Amino acid sequence: MSLKGKIESEIVINTPPHRFYKLFKEEIFDIPKACPKLVQKINIHGGDWSKHGHGSIKTWHYTLDDDKAEVFKERVELDDKNLVIKLIGLEGDLFEHYKSFNETYKVVKKGPGQCAIILTLEYEKLHDCSPSPQKYYDAMINLVKSIESHLKK
Repeated sequence: MSLKGKIESEIVINTPPHRFYKLFKEEIFDIPKACPKLVQKINIHGGDWSKHGHGSIKTWHYTLDDDKAEVFKERVELDDKNLVIKLIGLEGDLFEHYKSFNETYKVVKKGPGQCAIILTLEYEKLHDCSPSPQKYYDAMINLVKSIESHLKK
């Protein structure tokens, strides 16, 4: 059985593409306001909120459906031309089971005031018995839906 895997899907939301992308690029400090049950806090390392673009390192403090508080430290890669946000996992609780863990959010224009978010989770398990990353992928989906609701306010 392969230890590497990839999960991908598309979610259409009623948000202009650049608005969703801007939240991740320039207003990531608002994500805990958008989905407080999922993300409690995001800390930035080596800089301030005005300079947290490409290459910045952040720590996410979050809680999944099992009510276990976890931490995920990542480095962001931003592609402004193609509206792609990639979070490269560096360390955190999930690395008890995974060797690598990377999330990608690709924003694609669909229609007036509408876009699709193509979610990709690429991972490598440490062992065959490591759990499925489905709960983390479900959290990515919940994050997108919560951001959509937040941006409608």
